[in-house]
Amino acid sequence: MLSQVSVDVIGVPFDLCGKIPGSRLGPAALRLRQLSKDLRDLGHSVTDRGDVVELEYSLADSYASKMAQAQAMYSALAEQVETSIKNGSTPVVLGGDHSLSIGSVSGALKACGQDDLAVIWVDAHMDLNNPETSPSGNFHGMPLAALCRLDKGSKSGNPEAPQVWDKIQEDIVPNPGLRTDRVAWIGLRDVDPGEIKHYNGFQGESAWAMQDIDHLGMPGVLDELDAWLRKTGAKKVWISFDVDSLDPVLAPGTGTAVRGGLTYREGHLLAELLFEMLFRSGSAYTLAGVDLVEVNPMEDAKSNTAIAAVEWICSLFGKRTMVKRIND
Repeated sequence: MLSQVSVDVIGVPFDLCGKIPGSRLGPAALRLRQLSKDLRDLGHSVTDRGDVVELEYSLADSYASKMAQAQAMYSALAEQVETSIKNGSTPVVLGGDHSLSIGSVSGALKACGQDDLAVIWVDAHMDLNNPETSPSGNFHGMPLAALCRLDKGSKSGNPEAPQVWDKIQEDIVPNPGLRTDRVAWIGLRDVDPGEIKHYNGFQGESAWAMQDIDHLGMPGVLDELDAWLRKTGAKKVWISFDVDSLDPVLAPGTGTAVRGGLTYREGHLLAELLFEMLFRSGSAYTLAGVDLVEVNPMEDAKSNTAIAAVEWICSLFGKRTMVKRIND
């Protein structure tokens, strides 16, 4: 039988490390779309822990100011996620730009341990750049490289970025960091050459691009993901879901939209199959927590992206057409 989950909702209204401002409004949009109520209706216990940083309406006037705010956010978020997991809850982190995962996954690493945590990255992008390889210099394209404690490289388009990188490694990401054999990607379709080079240094094959979904179908991809997870030996799974993994026809409200993404049903089938993997009786692993990021209401159309994001989370936590609640 499946039991209810104690969920901690944590807001991160921050977007200074993204390309286009506006995802700082994402947590408010997701809350207004009744995310907490919908999870409660599924039988879960939900506590909204508020926001880890205050919502600001001005833009940072310098790179140093922007990154100082980012590092303070990562630290506060890591602490709150660690506390949530250690208290037996499942944090659902609402963003905000994807750089916030530097904080959320660092907190999960501290709570779960490096050997027990695997990360599933559902995204159009790999987010595996470092300051040297990043074409844009935006840290929302670097969180996994930071979490895996990859080297900063020998040069950078922004001379301040390597110093920030060192500070993040020193103060935020626990040493030795996220294991490179504990990261998987689903939905990739826009990957930089430097990211491929970094990935080729990882162990195993754990990246499923849209071409793989086209060829294998979502059930085939999830079968391979399940086999990979079992091989890792991880006991806890963190899912980081970027709404740009969905096709922008369905989810236009994001700053880095890429055509050719997951259809509505592919996205929900992914969430439904992940639910079955993680919550089934006798599962080898459980859900540590979730990021839900890059919802940008300023780029959205009729709240379609916020609606799609809330519906996706509900599918991940057990919503079905015929079974509305989790059985006690």
